[in-house]
Amino acid sequence: MVITHYGMQFFKVSFGDTTIALDPISKNSRLKGPKFGANIAISSVNHLDMNGASDMSFGDKKPFTIIGPGEYEIGGIFIKGFASKTSYGGKEMNNTIYLVTLEDMNLIFLGALSNLELPNEVKEAIDDVDVLFMPIGGDGVLSPAEAHKLAVKLEPKIIIPMHIENGGGNALKTFLKEEGLDSVKPVDKLTIKKKDLIGKDGEIIVLSNES
Repeated sequence: MVITHYGMQFFKVSFGDTTIALDPISKNSRLKGPKFGANIAISSVNHLDMNGASDMSFGDKKPFTIIGPGEYEIGGIFIKGFASKTSYGGKEMNNTIYLVTLEDMNLIFLGALSNLELPNEVKEAIDDVDVLFMPIGGDGVLSPAEAHKLAVKLEPKIIIPMHIENGGGNALKTFLKEEGLDSVKPVDKLTIKKKDLIGKDGEIIVLSNES
């Protein structure tokens, strides 16, 4: 599995011939993201910065789009969406937290979560977290301190910070300080298999913006 970041909460998860787009930036957003085809496109919030799931057709790929809570199975990939809230954009909106299970790994994508207290159904469904996509930028999503507290509760093997841009450049530094780290060198992409997770406990992987 290869994970690539394109700014804000936009990620590409690739394995084999399958591509998943997480929170793709809409073509109508002030933000810009790359154009590629996805088999599955997932949006957590109905905001132009994250609701570009329907824009992820390219070449012979036309995505199965997921834009809210529910249970889905597509080509052996299991996805569960759970309702939560966000204050992103200055007003309260619905946010969907996703559990994506593929290649025997559990990915938790918190979306633009702004409330530290997770819904009960999320707590019950989340058991073993392999990769946690965590918003840390504040201003409508979790602050760095709140993100740290939630990471401690969820005990993920790997944490990928996102929504860093909203923190004015200081969000990542503050989050790393909360985690007891001075710095983490960004990498272009994360390539990982289940066996690579053995022994990991809250390792922070900072992905560069490849857009």
